Amino acid sequence: MTTDQAVLVLENGDVYKGNAYGARGETFGEIVFNTGMTGYQETLTDPSYYKQIVVMTAPHIGNTGMNDEDAESRRIWVAGYIVRDPARRPSNWRSQRGLEDDLVDQGIVGLSGIDTRKLTRTLRSAGSMRAGVFSGDALADDATLVGRVRSAEPMLGAHLADQVSIDGDYVIEPPEGTETIAHVVAVDLGIKAMTPELMAARGIKVTVVPSSWTAGEILALKPDGVFFSNGPGDPGVADRSVAVVRGILDAKVPLFGICFGNQLLGRALGYGTYKLRFGHRGINQPVMDRTTGKVEVTSHNHGFAVDAPLDGISESPTGYGRVKVSHVCLNDDVVEGLQCLDVPAFSVQYHPEAAAGPHDASYLFDRFLDLMKGR
Repeated sequence: MTTDQAVLVLENGDVYKGNAYGARGETFGEIVFNTGMTGYQETLTDPSYYKQIVVMTAPHIGNTGMNDEDAESRRIWVAGYIVRDPARRPSNWRSQRGLEDDLVDQGIVGLSGIDTRKLTRTLRSAGSMRAGVFSGDALADDATLVGRVRSAEPMLGAHLADQVSIDGDYVIEPPEGTETIAHVVAVDLGIKAMTPELMAARGIKVTVVPSSWTAGEILALKPDGVFFSNGPGDPGVADRSVAVVRGILDAKVPLFGICFGNQLLGRALGYGTYKLRFGHRGINQPVMDRTTGKVEVTSHNHGFAVDAPLDGISESPTGYGRVKVSHVCLNDDVVEGLQCLDVPAFSVQYHPEAAAGPHDASYLFDRFLDLMKGR
């Protein structure tokens, strides 16, 4: 591991000088923090982190290395990666190479050796903001780098799902010996590999389709249900995807959405969305399922949320009947789930497919299957 200099520059003018980690060069994105102590490979390969520079709050990252089995997609998506103390060498029986090896191979510019606790406290008070990481030939004086960061594209207003989605459709069949009991079309807005795998394990055939597909193309497959995945970007500008969701609601085909899919359902129902100050990212977020009263520890990655009435039952402003908030974050009362009472649709803001854990919310796939069975 080399120790040449790298610089992190924030939109507010703060400058952190540390060691280059990963590829050398420059990168720009929205800087956010992740509170997970494990699961960094899932984080790096989650398309929802596209265009974001991720700061890990856990101080020691890279202990378990990287392998070919745990990736959640076809590549690393983060714009940049910041850790305090990278592992000197991986130590795990499943490790095939070091974390920095993959960062270098995939051109991910990173930084290590800074006070990530101080940085996280800044982001918690000032909020997520634009940032840049510079090393090698990209280094320049601080004033120049601050100016370049402030001219970078903000996350607010960014339409990104199409940039991470697949080009063509593919099918995940249930495991051999498992009866196929339903067919789901999953719209890839930044889907993670574990999602169709968990549905397939329940006897669901999953056809994953690009984000560009229309409601007509989806319904032509005659699915028993339609799933809208997680993904990056501002839901406030995803008008085409919102129209697709409304097409599914109009057809009264059971619908389940997570993360970005939850925000799309919220907009389709007529509610607004807004940007959180610093978002929820990590694998330790407490959420209450109001339908059961159970508190779950959940995996999150979102910077936007649905603006719907927290208490009681509200009427969908776009005419889809009664809606209630089914899940709520216990840290800050953010809407974490929607349940439609007059059309077969529900959603959650978090990730029930969390491969690194926790697995408290995997029952939601069973709830989707029950919805498709008409229960």
